Amino acid sequence: MRAAMHTVGEEIEGIFGFLGVIWAVYLVSFVAPGVDRFGVVPRTVGGLVGIAAMPFLHASFAHLLGNTVPLFILLTILAGSRAQSWKIVAGITFLSGFLLWVFGRPAIHIGASGLVFGLITFLIASGLLERRPIPLLVSVLVGFLYGGSLVFGVVPGLQSGVSWDGHLCGAVAGVSAAYALVSGGPRRVGGIESEPMSIEKPVL
Repeated sequence: MRAAMHTVGEEIEGIFGFLGVIWAVYLVSFVAPGVDRFGVVPRTVGGLVGIAAMPFLHASFAHLLGNTVPLFILLTILAGSRAQSWKIVAGITFLSGFLLWVFGRPAIHIGASGLVFGLITFLIASGLLERRPIPLLVSVLVGFLYGGSLVFGVVPGLQSGVSWDGHLCGAVAGVSAAYALVSGGPRRVGGIESEPMSIEKPVL
């Protein structure tokens, strides 16, 4: 089945809306402290809620801003592709959250960087799998801009308080989504910059 055609202009409103919800949830956390308890808590029934909620929860302004910039860039790149953007976003979000719930360390995992890492690997893997000039160029560009963040972001214990396992699950989900998309038929994706962040909160 062929992907529906769309442009960045057609999807930019949805991108701003998605980021707007993330910022709104952060502002709500000032009025209703403790909202971040709805993050992913591995292998607990209550922690299942976090699979959908995790990308909208952030521990600080720096954490929020550190994810907003790469999210905007990567979502814009994705919007310029032939892929069904929001299905890709939903797929990466739920698969990475589920993997984290199954395999993650005991903690409350919050932040949108699982999605950020998933989008990075999706764009890179899609370009490599399609072997077409433009997607391949995009994959090289994204790899150049995000390669360091991708490698160091999944190293256990490299940064205190950072959910490296959330990053890793996001990266795996992105590759899986790319493989599923490309194996389902020829599609194009399109690539660019900033430093993703994810924070984990120890379970008390």
